[in-house]
Amino acid sequence: MADKKAQLIIEGADPVQLPVMSGTLGPDVVDVRNLTNAGVFTFDPGFMSTASCESKITYIDGDNGILLHRGYPIEQLAEKSDYLETCYLLLKGELPNEEQKQNFVSIIKNHTMVHEQLKTFFNGFRRDAHPMAIMCGVVGALSAFYHDSLDIQDPHHREISAMRLIAKMPTLAAMVYKYSMGQPMMYPDNRLGYAENFLHMMFNTPCEIKPVSPVLAKAMDKIFILHADHEQNASTSTVRLAGSSGANPFACIAAGIAALWGPAHGGANEAVLRMLDEIGDVSNIDKFVAKAKDKNDPFKLMGFGHRVYKNFDPRAKVMKQTCDEVLAELGINDPQLELAMQLEELARKDPYFIERNLYPNVDFYSGIILKAIGIPTSMFTVIFALARTVGWISHWQEMLSGPYKIGRPRQLYTGPTKRDINPINNR
Repeated sequence: MADKKAQLIIEGADPVQLPVMSGTLGPDVVDVRNLTNAGVFTFDPGFMSTASCESKITYIDGDNGILLHRGYPIEQLAEKSDYLETCYLLLKGELPNEEQKQNFVSIIKNHTMVHEQLKTFFNGFRRDAHPMAIMCGVVGALSAFYHDSLDIQDPHHREISAMRLIAKMPTLAAMVYKYSMGQPMMYPDNRLGYAENFLHMMFNTPCEIKPVSPVLAKAMDKIFILHADHEQNASTSTVRLAGSSGANPFACIAAGIAALWGPAHGGANEAVLRMLDEIGDVSNIDKFVAKAKDKNDPFKLMGFGHRVYKNFDPRAKVMKQTCDEVLAELGINDPQLELAMQLEELARKDPYFIERNLYPNVDFYSGIILKAIGIPTSMFTVIFALARTVGWISHWQEMLSGPYKIGRPRQLYTGPTKRDINPINNR
């Protein structure tokens, strides 16, 4: 923390001295917490220039395409680690040694089952309900089944809740899918790895259990790693805001799921598949690329560029390699996937995209991988929520582990000034 000051000069008032805070990485931050003493506060719609908290979990440098979890580059985690090891890192702050990892994996496996009565909740939903609607409901309902660990001031209770959420999300996600398909729900098989177990519950049935392809399990594990956390995005900020009120962890994660459901956030890989449907055929690529370049045309190429990454999305490099491995493993001859690959090739060569750094992002490749594996588009955001749960719960834990205040954003009021009520017959 540097001993620096910023000075805010407001016409007609004395200058206001504001502390300048420095992190270990990234730009300095002007501390405006005491600005209200001068009778003013800041205005920043979308929080484009506002740090809402201090965090040690994830760092993003969008200009240079850097994503670090506890200091480790995402590329190294995807190559040399696995999802549960990454979960341990996000929660605990360090990578585990062999004994710590074995204990952590054992605890997660011990919590993969959900209460049998939770199944009855599903019967209250229509079979054609959007999977995210069901996920919001059943995750929030977990607090009614696991109320033995809801004291958020107790570190042990917080840890148990975190483990339960990480362990049960794959089970719940698979249950949502099975319910929509009208198939019997599969119990978890704790002999399997985390991603492998998820695919087992998704695609096997009691009468036919097939081994999960190691290539597909590895691809799913990488999807989980690459979506595990992404700093103070909309859903993570929602979890923190809900948590600041003292809400239980299951309610906070349900709030994060609701925020993630928005098409501008977690629905991006769904949008990629819808865009490919709209383009229809490889023969239409040039026409739709021209539409994307036309400022007066509302059509947008989804899955290219990123709000945070101004150069390239570091997760996309890993995801592209995984995408190639999955398509080679499955040998799929799908016109939509062929369309996606040709669109990607064109975008990487077209000067328009190169000059604007509109590279394929993680959502472009993850949508293609999930489709190739056989996961329906409506389940894409559910899988995103499954992977991001560890990030949400890590930020929730971090906030509750130190001093915090209930979130209370201010506003710039532009409505009517004070006025009196006229009798109804005079209005």
